[in-house]
Amino acid sequence: MPGLSEMEYPVKIANLKKSYGKVKALRGISFEIAKGEIFGFLGPNGAGKSTAMNVLLGLLQPTSGSSSILGESSSELSPETRRKIGVVFEYNNLYRDLTGRENLEFYASLYQVERKRIGQLLELLSLAESADRRLETYSKGMKQRLLLLRALLADPEILILDEPTGGLDPQSVEIIHQVVEDFRSANRTVFLASHFMAEVERLCSRIAFLNQGEIVTIAPPDFLKKYYGQKSIAVKLESMSEDRAEACRLELREILSSDISIDINKNNNIIEIIIPLEHPELGFWIDRIRKNFPVGEIHSREASLHQVFISLAEEQEAPVLEN
Repeated sequence: MPGLSEMEYPVKIANLKKSYGKVKALRGISFEIAKGEIFGFLGPNGAGKSTAMNVLLGLLQPTSGSSSILGESSSELSPETRRKIGVVFEYNNLYRDLTGRENLEFYASLYQVERKRIGQLLELLSLAESADRRLETYSKGMKQRLLLLRALLADPEILILDEPTGGLDPQSVEIIHQVVEDFRSANRTVFLASHFMAEVERLCSRIAFLNQGEIVTIAPPDFLKKYYGQKSIAVKLESMSEDRAEACRLELREILSSDISIDINKNNNIIEIIIPLEHPELGFWIDRIRKNFPVGEIHSREASLHQVFISLAEEQEAPVLEN
């Protein structure tokens, strides 16, 4: 991102490589994250995202290359710098036999955080009413909010989040998103790994896509959708019984070309057929569907990050935009 001074890049990774024997988990990745930015980190499972994050945090030593946080090498982070980093891993590492408040008080004692701040954060993340319940009674969404709360205890400058909302209920997702947005609004930095495309599109100003240990592209979400995405026409059939919907799906699959997708919404058994807007036989297929199936509605659909994810997971070279 041009125009920023050296001190305004709190996270830097340069030609980072990590191998496990003959397996090359990272093949020389490089990027910088600006102060006040939410930077997305995408890629299929096994692409190297967690390895990169663990090296950045000093939990793994790189084979070569470098990474730093707030000007300090990842392998030599001082206690003062570590205090300025809040981390939420994908897995839950809270103490299930303690209450939510007791979990926080334990970690607060490590950072000399006042109890007043615990109360403020419990209110912020809508956990005040459940704070004195044992953790084993918490839902997954409540536990994930508690993990984010713990990461915020020491009032960090950087948040590193690994799949913070995977599998959560909409209420918990919205609370976490709002807190992350408010954190960035205070000119602080977020490094976010996620498979939740709506989350990445809402929060991130730039996305790095990692595949097979290499950066495929770094660009804003809108650019990625424009460059890789594909506008389409969505044809929705009327709601029907589960058995009838499955029979229609099989019939459609037999007659439609393979580049046309067919999805069933299991909640209402509505079939949605997605035809690329530039499909050479778009009109033919729409007419054929309307003649043979009970069409409920037809509408255009913009390109999506989901399409981008699929496309980038299948290729290794793409334009890299650094702004």
